[in-house]
Amino acid sequence: MVSFNTRLSRLVQSRHSALCVGLDLSPETLPGVYQSLDDLKRLTATIIDATRDIAIAYKPNLAFFERWGSSGFKWLEETMALFDDEVIVIGDAKRGDIGTTAQQYARALFDHFGFDAVTVNPYMGREAIEPFTEDPRRGTFILCRTSNPSAKDLQDLIVGKGTTLYEHTARLAVELNVRDNVGLVVGATAPREVQRIRALTPRVPFLLPGVGAQGGDLETALRQANHNGLALITISRGITHAGDGSYRAIQEAARSYAQRIQVVLDE
Repeated sequence: MVSFNTRLSRLVQSRHSALCVGLDLSPETLPGVYQSLDDLKRLTATIIDATRDIAIAYKPNLAFFERWGSSGFKWLEETMALFDDEVIVIGDAKRGDIGTTAQQYARALFDHFGFDAVTVNPYMGREAIEPFTEDPRRGTFILCRTSNPSAKDLQDLIVGKGTTLYEHTARLAVELNVRDNVGLVVGATAPREVQRIRALTPRVPFLLPGVGAQGGDLETALRQANHNGLALITISRGITHAGDGSYRAIQEAARSYAQRIQVVLDE
């Protein structure tokens, strides 16, 4: 049985890419032509089709589907059917609850929707994480030092002997990685923290959001994260909102990011 982290590593090496396309589409952030759910469905299909030969992973953000209620869940199911078997699909759910509830979340995300990996909030401790790690083939990316400006409100707090909460979370991830299927979400907007976390977690894969609209530097974050490990660079609006929203505009944006990533991987 191939573990999730091994599968991810092999995919990065064989495709020589680390591009993950984030899917978080809403009428509020798109031109006026995209207002209905049907509009968003068509755009989603275009994005996946335009990037399927470029991206090695996709990250649907569940909130952007859930806002539409039962129709949104149907849209998510339809979206999952569009992905090739070779790519990795990460459910950006940020779930985090007590053990019995976490078990139900894991069943929904892995067994029903069929995600290869999910994002998990560690605030309630290891029992909020462990149910997601039971199957070695499924990955769990734990929120560690996130890309949003207010991340420092909690994540930078000193929790003992000069250790920050995000550093403690990183060490916990290493402990929980017994099945080789645990990774960390580390924002590209925090390069110093990326470097520090990588020093604490060799060989643990990173999911790096925050490039583009949030101001993170792709090359800096990827170089630091790839030192004694590997990382996926998540690009959302820089690709999904590119140009006029056409197949060509989306594909060109994805290729541009992929080429920048490849330059770093070739170093």
